[in-house]
Amino acid sequence: MNPFAETWHIAPNEHENYINEINSLKEKYKNDIQILRGFEADYIPSLCEPSFNRFKNFFPEYLIGSVHYIVTKNGFFTIDDSVENVKEGIDKLFNGNGKKVVQEYFYLEREMIKNCDFTILGHLDLVRKRNDILHFFNEDESWYKKELKELVKEIKKTNLLIEINTGAISRKIMNDVYPSSYMLELLHNENIPIIFSSDSHTEETLCAHFDKAKEAAIKAGYKEHAILIPAKSNETKATIKMQPIL
Repeated sequence: MNPFAETWHIAPNEHENYINEINSLKEKYKNDIQILRGFEADYIPSLCEPSFNRFKNFFPEYLIGSVHYIVTKNGFFTIDDSVENVKEGIDKLFNGNGKKVVQEYFYLEREMIKNCDFTILGHLDLVRKRNDILHFFNEDESWYKKELKELVKEIKKTNLLIEINTGAISRKIMNDVYPSSYMLELLHNENIPIIFSSDSHTEETLCAHFDKAKEAAIKAGYKEHAILIPAKSNETKATIKMQPIL
């Protein structure tokens, strides 16, 4: 049994069914909306990575690369799990040292950016999700800001899009988007493009809180956001088009 299996994953043996359904919907609604084939893929060193070659049998038009798992030699936990489980992971695997957890999280993101091939960097400061309750780090401290700056350096070397993600608002966990306003300013200063994402798991929240995403983008200085244009064939990826924030 896969110890990393979760209810929020598509099981590997269901990937083909998922793609078949996407392709069916693409054809059914081709005159109404644009639907793209894609995956959000976890980065777990030596086990899973967001790379087009890994998913080549399914012809993805885009991939979202994300870090959820913090893995150590003594076990692992997901950084966006319940408050209780995140606290347990910090206490048991890092002796309660929240700073080390955060540093490991951003280290994994930098490694993913260096080693993988994907389109969008997902919720890049997801580590904030339970911090309002657990207070295991301080976003204003210099070491944390240094981590963000180092991450931006790696992103700058790529053609990645950065999602402004409203999922935590929809789930009533935070009243804020990922990334933070400070991080968005760093990204804007380096002309790194953004794309809006609801990170929706239900149809009701498919376009939820995009007003807040746009507000955050404009506050950081952005005037444009990216959209993905469907690939023309299975041999190509989606193309990126920039358009004004309206």
